[in-house]
Amino acid sequence: MVIVTRVLVVDDEPQIIRALRINLVARHYEVAVAADGASALREAADWHPDLVVLDLGLPDLDGVDVIHGLRGWTNVPIIVLSGRTGHQDKVDALDAGADDYVTKPFGIDELLARVRAVSRRVVAQEPGPSVIQIGDHAIDLVDKTVTGDVRLTPTEWHLLEILLRNPGKLVSQRQLLTRVWGAGFVKETNYLRQYMAQLRRKLERDPAHPAHLITEPGMGYRFKP
Repeated sequence: MVIVTRVLVVDDEPQIIRALRINLVARHYEVAVAADGASALREAADWHPDLVVLDLGLPDLDGVDVIHGLRGWTNVPIIVLSGRTGHQDKVDALDAGADDYVTKPFGIDELLARVRAVSRRVVAQEPGPSVIQIGDHAIDLVDKTVTGDVRLTPTEWHLLEILLRNPGKLVSQRQLLTRVWGAGFVKETNYLRQYMAQLRRKLERDPAHPAHLITEPGMGYRFKP
């Protein structure tokens, strides 16, 4: 079982951030904080928390978009901590990939109990392979190299890595656009078409009939090992 030690708190209310930081640190958690959605996504990518406590009413992005952004590349547990009490708000957050939902105002003991409960449900996952084969090319996700003298741009790497780390899983257009370009680009599906075409030309044996980088029309993309 994974032991949760690193918690990312995402909230734009300084008093809540302060209270959570004090109480979590007192219980020997490492804590990082973010006051908006964009900062939260960057912090999660850089710090790799074991659990995220997330407000929905952020100043730049809706918390549900942050959940979609995280779920594009990680299964980190997410506990929503929100003043929204409506049934549909809870359904939307849980459908997006949140693991639990706590409404404000909240008791710190209750939230800590939810953290412990989610921690118990997290099952350790074996790390995926660091070298993955696509056609004639071996892709090393650690060293960020491709055999056959192929060079990928940073954006191509970002997009490809999300797909390769979710083998066989459909990754939605919205998740990819949010994770790679940001929540303001969720309608720019032409970006995905362009970059996926570039990746296929560089990696697939027959780019017109890809065997690994698969389009699911109207939904998203899938890496087929």
